[in-house]
Amino acid sequence: MLVKTYGSAVFGVKATTITVEVSVSQGVNFFMVGLPDNAVKESQQRIESALRQYGYSMPGKKVVINMAPADIRKEGSAYDLTLAIGILAANEQIDSSIIDRYIIMGELSLDGSLQPIRGALPIAIQARAEGFEGFILPKQNANEAAVVDKLNVFGVENIKEVIDFFDGTSDLQPTAIDTRKQFFESVKFTDIDFSDVKGQENVKRSLEVAAAGGHNIIMIGAPGSGKTMLAKRLASILPPLNLHEALETTKIHSVAGKISNNTSLITHRPFRSPHHTISDVALVGGGQYPQPGEISLAHNGVLFLDELPEFKRTVLEVMRQPLEDNQITISRAKFSVEYPANFMLVAAMNPCPCGYYNHPEKECVCGAGVVQRYLNKISGPLLDRIDIHIEVIPVPFKELSEKKLSESSEKIRERVIKARNIQTERFKEHQGVHNNAQMNSKQIREHCKLSPEGMSLLKNAMDRLGLSARAYDRILKVSRTIADLSESPDIRVEHLAEAIQYRSLDRDSWAGS
Repeated sequence: MLVKTYGSAVFGVKATTITVEVSVSQGVNFFMVGLPDNAVKESQQRIESALRQYGYSMPGKKVVINMAPADIRKEGSAYDLTLAIGILAANEQIDSSIIDRYIIMGELSLDGSLQPIRGALPIAIQARAEGFEGFILPKQNANEAAVVDKLNVFGVENIKEVIDFFDGTSDLQPTAIDTRKQFFESVKFTDIDFSDVKGQENVKRSLEVAAAGGHNIIMIGAPGSGKTMLAKRLASILPPLNLHEALETTKIHSVAGKISNNTSLITHRPFRSPHHTISDVALVGGGQYPQPGEISLAHNGVLFLDELPEFKRTVLEVMRQPLEDNQITISRAKFSVEYPANFMLVAAMNPCPCGYYNHPEKECVCGAGVVQRYLNKISGPLLDRIDIHIEVIPVPFKELSEKKLSESSEKIRERVIKARNIQTERFKEHQGVHNNAQMNSKQIREHCKLSPEGMSLLKNAMDRLGLSARAYDRILKVSRTIADLSESPDIRVEHLAEAIQYRSLDRDSWAGS
């Protein structure tokens, strides 16, 4: 007898339906075709053991399984349940009349229980798009898949529940989630808050500007000056995720297997902080079977690179194109996948190998030219994509010992949201542009017009401070954001002056050269 069951394969953040054709006929042996990898081939032993636990057995006949489309490689153990139900139905051990209405996925343990799978959300989205009635999957993934409406999602704990469902001896209850209600109830902000930070008012201001305009930022200062502490609090002043962003972020983390069991939606902005020993593939994504990297896991959130010069040069250089395009394309001989990568880059670094160049109290022991060589580890093209450079000076004891709390993240976030709303209105006709940091040259000319006094100030600053040509557009973008924070339709001289201060590393004299 020939029976078809349906599973799904995930490529990038999209799913492709896989038809599993099972034929049981006279003869002996077990054949599986359709480009299955080793994990799929090993399913025979898991299925045999799982069925035996509930009094079922593998057919003592010739079993041929084809996984179509046959030119797409099938990876992982998530097809165990799809295959097992197909084998039972083809051997007429269970009723096959309604099997073709469902996507069935799950990894089997030897005792018949089910282990969670990756990519449940994109699979559910594709199942609804193709008109399937329901999606049967492990209970741990049910909340995640149930985010998709107009699709019955059945979370099961073992294969016996699925067998009884198709035989009609018991019912499965669909997992029901009010996505919008749950999302808005669970949108919360982390415990870390800017009120914990003593002093550093100028750095907090620069982070507020960065958050308001979506600007990349680099902080440079001595060890212990608070760079990491400040960076970790940036996510607390970013606007909350909207429902579309939450779904998009959840899809990526679902594909990567980074979602906790029984979680439905990611409701807070990601904050990713990879160690400086990371490889270029781990950062941007890839591998033999491509998976999203750290820049995609930071989509709609923050990517924090601490000790920036310690990262390998090749690792930093592969970020240049994603920073510009907000997505990464991973190409292989037979296929390519795209992952979104719209993130804010926050970097931190010491000013020199010893860490005390420009320190107000401690003396730098680095030799001549060492500081410049250390800074040269970061290439000009990468630095060109970072809008704000800020020096972080160690906090004196007097400020550290103060009991008075600083301004809270909530108050700063209110100003950031107002500025973002202004930008949303400004760029509503421009597809793919949502904040000031994403403006192109034409948009800069349109929205960043300066008065004669402003032009004079910018000219003098570039001449006297030795600012590079790359700083020109960056200063205009940042000054536009500062004007938005003050709810000013025009860029005033004071907005421009503040933006000029945020180009420390562009000054010819900064490293003593």
